Amino acid sequence: MRDLQLRQLRLNQTQRVRLNTALHKLQELCPAHSGAAVAVADKIPANPEDGVLKGHGTLEMDGQIVATLCGVIERVNKLVYVRTHRSRYKPEVGDIIVGRVIEVATKLWRLEINFSQDAVLMLSSMNLPDGIQRRRTATDELNMRSIFEENDVICAEVRGFQHDGSLHLQARSLKYGKLMNGQLLRVPPYLVKRRKQHFHYLEEYGLDLILGCNGLVWVGGHISIPEGEGQPRGKSDISLDTRQHICRIANGVRVISSLGFSLTVEAVVEAAKACVSSKMDIKDMLGPEFHVQMAEREVERRILLSKKKG
Repeated sequence: MRDLQLRQLRLNQTQRVRLNTALHKLQELCPAHSGAAVAVADKIPANPEDGVLKGHGTLEMDGQIVATLCGVIERVNKLVYVRTHRSRYKPEVGDIIVGRVIEVATKLWRLEINFSQDAVLMLSSMNLPDGIQRRRTATDELNMRSIFEENDVICAEVRGFQHDGSLHLQARSLKYGKLMNGQLLRVPPYLVKRRKQHFHYLEEYGLDLILGCNGLVWVGGHISIPEGEGQPRGKSDISLDTRQHICRIANGVRVISSLGFSLTVEAVVEAAKACVSSKMDIKDMLGPEFHVQMAEREVERRILLSKKKG
């Protein structure tokens, strides 16, 4: 994925050498217990007799552990598994996701969430606009389009799987709901690690950044929730400065994704600050020179981090 995106940058010879040098250094700085690329049938350096647990993408054959997938070797204590580069999103209960409404049906909304099948948000699994906890009535069903309609972008939480295999969501907290005045970005899901916090308020820019576990990322103007209301109140327009901040942060997400780095709020903010400090136009962030600069900055950051640990 990363190689394909970087080939589209049209790097000149100098930039190509600088980028390859930076990526090679990053590979050397990877922890020794992970990061090794393997193909199908490649041997994984581990001894089953040492109590190693074989995880996803591994198989024991002739007394040795071999890979059954193309990807990167990962180890967690004694567990060894292969993480594929282009795997689809695999939902887990409690995941924070961002999705787009594709259908308003009876008592439910159907969402596209970058998964092999659509997700379902039941009317009974979300807060109503009046903020009052009560049973849903026929009137509520008739007014469903006033809450969410087709093409609306919303944030929700994975509630679980039903017996028919469908994925159900819930949005009972005030932090969930409709997202407005921003950009929806799609990145490889494996770049978004599951963390305690996926909602980020970038106070310096006045923006909300939501890193969806399903690889959908939202960058938009900050939405405050009036006390006593069940849904946030949106603005009819946003300022030019806010629009520029949204584009700068969104391009930061795109650059980090193209380089194949883990998507964190710190990395995104660092990319935005690098754009400002170098007095670069926002559109030029997507050019080859900025990609090379961000790769070199990542090398410096990891070297400094390793020195602090040492």
